[in-house]
Amino acid sequence: MTDKLADKTALITGASSGIGRAIAIRFADEGANVVVADVREDPREGGTPTHEVIPGARFVETDVSDVEDLRAAIDETVEAFGSLDVMVNNAGVFPGSQPIAAVEEADYDWLMGVNLKGVYFGSKFAAEAMREGGDGGSIVNVSSIAGLVGYADASTYCASKGGITNLVRELALELGEDGIRVNAINPGVIETAMTTQDASVAGTIDQQIPLRRDGQPEDVAGAALFLASEDAAYVTGHNLVVDGGYTAQ
Repeated sequence: MTDKLADKTALITGASSGIGRAIAIRFADEGANVVVADVREDPREGGTPTHEVIPGARFVETDVSDVEDLRAAIDETVEAFGSLDVMVNNAGVFPGSQPIAAVEEADYDWLMGVNLKGVYFGSKFAAEAMREGGDGGSIVNVSSIAGLVGYADASTYCASKGGITNLVRELALELGEDGIRVNAINPGVIETAMTTQDASVAGTIDQQIPLRRDGQPEDVAGAALFLASEDAAYVTGHNLVVDGGYTAQ
């Protein structure tokens, strides 16, 4: 590895499983101090908790739909390591097939609370900490190709991810003068415990993907590392698609 994040501190939400776990491990391999923020310690796919496989990592129980939980996670990160340099708002939920006719207000509020509210306030509090630190920083928000194109029977999910897609553009304008870069990753179908448990997603579209395979969490982790590191020092307001070419069609 190349220590691209040496002496940097990164907080990753939803990092106990799937994409977030892969990002946390990749960042640690590149020298970062890592804080895992999640509602659960144990990975959904089984195995050792993320913070236990990363030397020096910390776990903070965090419900990203709770604003005070998010604020506390960032405060604890700064208290433990002295700064927050990279914020990855990764935590998200996917309800599976859910036609708009079946969506109740509680369904909408739950999904938006995690997928959009969590990203919005995670970005807000991270920006405050980075401004106070005075050295800028990088905010990476995990969206989806569902934030760029429509998916039938996934109106709440598409709305939440579309919000992230445009949020990073606005925040890039607002926070640029503070040296804070804000970008998003728009993954396609990635094999995680969350996606493979849904028969409507698992193994159904790999032949529609130009690279002829579903993505892996590590594919997204590589993109996150690029956006978090100085390799992307002049990149902000960008949505980086990681989908094997699916949306190129």
